[in-house]
Amino acid sequence: MLEQRIQQQFFDCADLQYQTAESLGRPIADAAGALLGAITAGGKVMACGRGSAALLATHFADAFVGRFERDRPGLAALALTHAAALADVAGGEQVYAKQVQALGHPGDVLLLFDSAGCEPAAGLAAIRAAHGKDMTVVLLAGQAGAVWRETLIETDVLITVPHERAARVLELQLLVLHCLCDAVDLQLMGELEPS
Repeated sequence: MLEQRIQQQFFDCADLQYQTAESLGRPIADAAGALLGAITAGGKVMACGRGSAALLATHFADAFVGRFERDRPGLAALALTHAAALADVAGGEQVYAKQVQALGHPGDVLLLFDSAGCEPAAGLAAIRAAHGKDMTVVLLAGQAGAVWRETLIETDVLITVPHERAARVLELQLLVLHCLCDAVDLQLMGELEPS
């Protein structure tokens, strides 16, 4: 019984990947273009998310600054913090917005992860702050992505994972993150040499 349930988790994850491969291809390519544009113009990517999505933001920044699958010069990226001290000073809803206002520059990208669709106030404030700095927003959202659509502008990119379970959304967002890193590396360095 337990083994069947575990196997079903794998099947559900694989099914979601298969179902969304075609529909997410264009927005992921658009997002990769936004990231590449910022980096090649001397800008940076500021990534953030709440809860488990914060781990994706940190993983992304690590892969950009360090390496993804091959050695290359570091790319400018940072994961915004949700430190308690900053939240106390800025207010929970303004914690990312304050960092965007302090560190963001025109041409930078705000990469926002939202897996659960809850507590969007901090994300919405960060998006508004990014727009105030003439930054592009790339938003990875779950099924509740429509909540964000009204806040985004034409140059922003929304990548929506159409699933209600936060675990499935996080799994697919990790794959999207890896696709973004791979696409940027491909554009900067060409095809990976076969080993």
